[in-house]
Amino acid sequence: MAVVSKTVMDEGRAAKQAGQPDSVNPYPAGSQNSADWLEGYTFDEAEQNTDRAESDT
Repeated sequence: MAVVSKTVMDEGRAAKQAGQPDSVNPYPAGSQNSADWLEGYTFDEAEQNTDRAESDT
């Protein structure tokens, strides 16, 4: 997914760094701005791979 608004992404990043929950996302669910905000919010989290099962090793 491509980020359309770096400004909105920076808002999400700032919220995360301020210790706010992701529920403070001010944009409507499913909107591009919401996706960009969440991309900024989760910028420092490891990407989750849903293509394969987790292993115990």
